[in-house]
Amino acid sequence: MTRFRKTALLSATAGACLMATSAFAETFALVQINQQALFFNQMNAGATAAAEAAGDELVIFNANNDPAAQNSAIETYIQQGVDGIIVVAIDTNGIMPAVQQAADAGIPVVAVDAVLPEGPQAAQVGVNNKSAGADMGKFFLDYLASDMGGTAKIGIVGALNSSIQNIRQAGFVETISGAEGVSEAGVVDGQNVQDLALSAAENLITANPDLTAIYATGEPALLGAVAAVESQGKQDSIEIFGWDLTAQAIRGIDQGYVAAVIQQDPAGMGAAAVDALKTLSGGGSVESTIAVPVTIVTGANVDDFRSMFE
Repeated sequence: MTRFRKTALLSATAGACLMATSAFAETFALVQINQQALFFNQMNAGATAAAEAAGDELVIFNANNDPAAQNSAIETYIQQGVDGIIVVAIDTNGIMPAVQQAADAGIPVVAVDAVLPEGPQAAQVGVNNKSAGADMGKFFLDYLASDMGGTAKIGIVGALNSSIQNIRQAGFVETISGAEGVSEAGVVDGQNVQDLALSAAENLITANPDLTAIYATGEPALLGAVAAVESQGKQDSIEIFGWDLTAQAIRGIDQGYVAAVIQQDPAGMGAAAVDALKTLSGGGSVESTIAVPVTIVTGANVDDFRSMFE
């Protein structure tokens, strides 16, 4: 039983049945990157639903893109005695001392999305981001041959402060580099913030008037790229490939200038992380890697995802 629950029970005036039920409930903490991106909000919703279904409590910390705030939050949750911690790391190396502190305190940690280096964390939930980036690279090369006349100049809107997006970038670039008909315009840094990604994408387009494709490594980057292409009136000359669907991306797919988007299952990730903590806190074991699949969304299958954004 956590200190959260102990406090609640000490101050409760409810009946014995409620107290008996609460005695088996647990409190888990989710240390999130931000709550601006739909991806993270969907993850929060999935984790919250899983906790509620199990009769447990989930508390969520919004780090607002500040790695130091994530470390401090974990330290606070350790002091409060939560039953488990989920972390979506901004700085995968910098978070490890706090993860170690949690493990030393007997609190299991499950990492989601951003892959932590080898350490005491109990499990890693998410996708193989490098492999998915490579898959998008292969899709781009096939699309290049079938829909772009065999030649393209492509630039990348990335987030150089995000280790996970750097991995997605690497998987894509390693796949397309040196391919016949492909020239690369380089990378601009959107810093995982939509407004900054918009400015970066506009600069990329302005500096490369012959640009014909953009790869965006995450939701803010994709939103920024979509907005930049629209603001520059380049819908007929630039194709976008990226990560994480939004209503704006679906509109771009419908209009034909967003070619493909890798869609993860953030709600499923959040739920899987809570389920793993629940199993661990009950004395069970979980796989060290818990895979959640992705889908490449195009005009052919976008209808399957529309209801998520209505």
